[in-house]
Amino acid sequence: MSPNLSTILTAAESLSIEEQRELVDRLLERMDDSSLDETDEEPAVLSEAWKEEIARRSAEYDAGKAETVTWEEVRTRWQKRRTSGG
Repeated sequence: MSPNLSTILTAAESLSIEEQRELVDRLLERMDDSSLDETDEEPAVLSEAWKEEIARRSAEYDAGKAETVTWEEVRTRWQKRRTSGG
């Protein structure tokens, strides 16, 4: 993580929850700005192994064999990991 990003993250963590939500909303609005789409970088190329894995998981999902998790459960797990340090 760059020193600038680290400083910004530390400052953001000191904001109230309301201010953090506003910050996230504003950042997401900026991501919708077409200026962020202007880049000289080539899109990432997936390896054949990843393409096969994606196809396998997609087929499992389509067949109803994949175990899915709600967003609330994902968020809860993430928060537990974040607070436990692991």
